[in-house]
Amino acid sequence: MTDFTCQTDADGVAVITWNVDGKSMNVLRSEGVEALDGLIDAALADDAVKGIVITSGKETFAAGADLNELAAVKERGGDAPEAAVFDWIMRVHGLLRKIERAGMDPKTNKGGKPIASALPGTALGIGLELPLATHRIFVADAPKAKIGLPEIMVGIFPGAGGTTRLVRKMGAMAASPFLLEGKLSDPKKAKSAGLVDEVVDDPLATAKAWVLEAKDADLVKPWDQKGYKMPGGAPYHPAGFMTFVGASAMVNGKTKGVYPAAKALLSAVYEGALVPFDTALKIEARWFTSVLVNPSSSAMIRSLFINKEALEKGANRPDMPDQKVRKIGVLGAGMMGAGIALVSAQAGIEVVLLDREMAAAEKGKAHAADYAAKGVARKKTTQEAADAMLARITPSTDYAALKGCDLIVEAVFEDPAIKAEVTAQVDAVTDADTIFATNTSTLPITELAKASKNAEQFIGIHFFSPVEKMMLVEIIRGKQTGDRAVAKALDFVRQIRKTPIVVNDARFFYANRCIIPYINEGIRMVAEGVSPALIENAAKMVGMPLGPLQLVDETSIDLGARIARATRAAMGEAYPDGDVDEVIFWMEEQGRLGRKASAGFYDYDDKGKRQGLSQVVKDRYPQAEAQPDLTDVQHRLLFVQSLEAVRALEEGVLMDIREGDVGAILGWGFAPWSGGPLSWLDMIGTPYAAERCDQLAERYGPRFACPDLLRDMAAKTQSFYRRFAPGAQDAA
Repeated sequence: MTDFTCQTDADGVAVITWNVDGKSMNVLRSEGVEALDGLIDAALADDAVKGIVITSGKETFAAGADLNELAAVKERGGDAPEAAVFDWIMRVHGLLRKIERAGMDPKTNKGGKPIASALPGTALGIGLELPLATHRIFVADAPKAKIGLPEIMVGIFPGAGGTTRLVRKMGAMAASPFLLEGKLSDPKKAKSAGLVDEVVDDPLATAKAWVLEAKDADLVKPWDQKGYKMPGGAPYHPAGFMTFVGASAMVNGKTKGVYPAAKALLSAVYEGALVPFDTALKIEARWFTSVLVNPSSSAMIRSLFINKEALEKGANRPDMPDQKVRKIGVLGAGMMGAGIALVSAQAGIEVVLLDREMAAAEKGKAHAADYAAKGVARKKTTQEAADAMLARITPSTDYAALKGCDLIVEAVFEDPAIKAEVTAQVDAVTDADTIFATNTSTLPITELAKASKNAEQFIGIHFFSPVEKMMLVEIIRGKQTGDRAVAKALDFVRQIRKTPIVVNDARFFYANRCIIPYINEGIRMVAEGVSPALIENAAKMVGMPLGPLQLVDETSIDLGARIARATRAAMGEAYPDGDVDEVIFWMEEQGRLGRKASAGFYDYDDKGKRQGLSQVVKDRYPQAEAQPDLTDVQHRLLFVQSLEAVRALEEGVLMDIREGDVGAILGWGFAPWSGGPLSWLDMIGTPYAAERCDQLAERYGPRFACPDLLRDMAAKTQSFYRRFAPGAQDAA
């Protein structure tokens, strides 16, 4: 079945319908480009056709280009991937320009056939770039539909004319939120912004009527008219000059120079604004090509789109019947439990929210009520939907209320004795097939499962805080955890629309195993006399969302101290972080517990706003006269995380490198430009990584010792994705 079909009605309107078989949303593929090109040619050549409407056979219009196909185009290019990508994108440009000009005379701008877009719902990426090339865009009045160009979020930018057309339509300043931030809008806001032309009840019927009445002047885009001037001014115009200077500063301020797509987009806009439209499209295509073949963009696409999507669709799900959750019991109504109850109720799941005191359980439900009220106020949801969501949450203090729950998620205090007590009480009232999940960030699942009457049905589900915002959920398989429990956990995570990774049980699992060394390395450097400002800025300049000192302030110093004491007790003489503890315990004694205490590595005002790095800490740990090189600091911060990811893979904690990279980006924000820690090691090359490990270990200690796996791969010049990814080409 072809991706595009055409039907001409009795009035002479050719309706081209986009409907990719086997996909929930349309995506643009090479065969689709060829099919649409042929249908446009035929319609323009047919004297019986008076106008064309492009629409969708689905409830949405399109989700964008098929990024898997873009990767395949690059691969097919062999030794010349740039040429292959450029040729492909220029074919798309040629098609969209053909639609835009619609057969009109190049000198008079007359004689073209009207072409309109009728969008039944969401239109993203190429799903908006294609309509932008038509002469009128009609969108259904569907409040949940999203309109926009989100390519920047996966490491590329709108390269099928969206960048050039939007800037020439709106001006660089007005277009920047949609291009540089990937801002999405509902149909009415998209119309107000100028992204689309009309919001109507029946876009197809309205579009058909419009093309039959459209005049020659309605077809000519502003940039094809004589005397066109860019809104807001071109770069050489005084107003435009200020815009582009400001945009450059903004991009570098936000990206710290590590995201190639943002810089390339700005270059395409600036250079394109200095030349005629068709030349600007070529410039856009060249910059898009440079981004697509950049290792950073390739890694971001792989991790944030291809791999993330695969994991969300159950790439590692055991072969079990559907385990959809009908009713969930959440034990503990604190911040974590309240968040779990909220996202579960939002997903349509009936929730029993249990706590020792009814006041605490009611407070947990109130969190959901507050969240819903904000959603109604911002018109993100309706009052009716909010009321229905809240009605699904039943606060209680009675364990008997858990009867009938097919999944229990325990989110009580991080104390094995308390968790064991709760587990036993749940076992006494729930059915034999109920799956029990413990939400813990550090306690080994296998040990906690000993309190359960059925360890096969006991599993770890580690949510990140705040639950409603964080996309990652870490599922931990204990030594006796069965496949049905894993399938249940994965199906639940899919229901609440988050991204799961499945790891085997080990101290700190995967995420905390990697993030704690990052925090500790920052603290260790403070003790060494490295400037706290250098530590924090080095982290941000290499793509970490928060520096390690700010991160520990956010998560709280006393939590770090508790984890340190528990780890020291468990590891004994092998405990490696005594020098870190000296700093942490001193800060704990001083009451500098982080943001919540308005004092930590940073100072805070009475509203909790950061005021700058604390002089008190600087006085306690004076800065050394000679400060380390920026790259040295950055490598310490990145390697200390990445090596733990390698060790997790080596030890079988990580079972899929895709989960290692996706989990790192979504769980704690590991330099998204890199595609994740394992992608980053591939990017710098395993031989260099092993060599750098040796240098760091010699200078800073055995925590940087090169893992045997990495050493072996370096000797064979292997990469992680060529050796370990599904369908990998390199043998172990």
